[in-house]
Amino acid sequence: MDARARPGAGRRGDAAGLGHFGYDEHFGCGGHLGWGGHLSCGVCLGRGGRGGHPTHTKHPGTGVRATARLVAEADGRGGTALPVLAGDGPLALRRTRGVGGEACVTVVGAMSAPLGGDRIALEATVGPGARLRIGSAAATIALPGRAAGPAHYEIRLTVADGASLHWLPEPLISARGSQLLMTTRVELAPTARLVLREEQILGRTGEPPGHLTSRLTVHRAGRPLLDQELAHGPGAPGWDGGAVLGGHRAVGQLLVVDPSYDARPLAPRRLAETAVLTPLAGPAALATAVAPDALRLRRALDAAIAAVG
Repeated sequence: MDARARPGAGRRGDAAGLGHFGYDEHFGCGGHLGWGGHLSCGVCLGRGGRGGHPTHTKHPGTGVRATARLVAEADGRGGTALPVLAGDGPLALRRTRGVGGEACVTVVGAMSAPLGGDRIALEATVGPGARLRIGSAAATIALPGRAAGPAHYEIRLTVADGASLHWLPEPLISARGSQLLMTTRVELAPTARLVLREEQILGRTGEPPGHLTSRLTVHRAGRPLLDQELAHGPGAPGWDGGAVLGGHRAVGQLLVVDPSYDARPLAPRRLAETAVLTPLAGPAALATAVAPDALRLRRALDAAIAAVG
């Protein structure tokens, strides 16, 4: 059967029901991300033709294996250099305009991913004194695929002393029939600073979600700061009950780690009707929010960024 006739079977351009999760052409870091445009540069390309990118597809039934890597280092002149900027498979990395001495990288989808059976990863290392901001051009959409088993997406972030990292990707959308295991692991030096945002949208418009399990683990100076796991969708007990999402379809969090909080810890506060800011045991604060949709979730997390300064 032609892959285009099989839902989720190797699709690379299924825009139906996705348009309002896309963004306009202003996808540089710090630029305005407007709702209502194309999903990402290259998303309509098949796995076998990605605008000149090497093909990482195995034989049918296995999925893609790919790891993108970047390294940021202080350049000695008040700026940040990127000696390593290597995209791979569906993860294309582009340096975009930064502000001051901060380097800015945008992750662009070279093809739709993750699909069932994919194993993709992104590794970012920020050296001493460097400043890095990472965003994405569009939402990431977890889709079913021809390969058996769930997709795996791993983020590995390392931030050295005196360095700062803003990890601010666009939302992850769990489409019907998909299975995704996502892990984010962060290693921070004692004087490192981190701003990390996660947003998960459960299902596209008018459809139920797939199964999504996400785990966030953060260590500071070799000691655990935060370790949490969330599971949503079919097979996850109670995920839609009043104690978890209460019927909402967008969930997110904003984590800020700042050594200055040792001297002036933040107080817990309510940010919105369904959003709260909580200090952690360490120089850190965690904002969590649920919302009916992606736009209202982003507004709640933007309020959290304003609250932490």
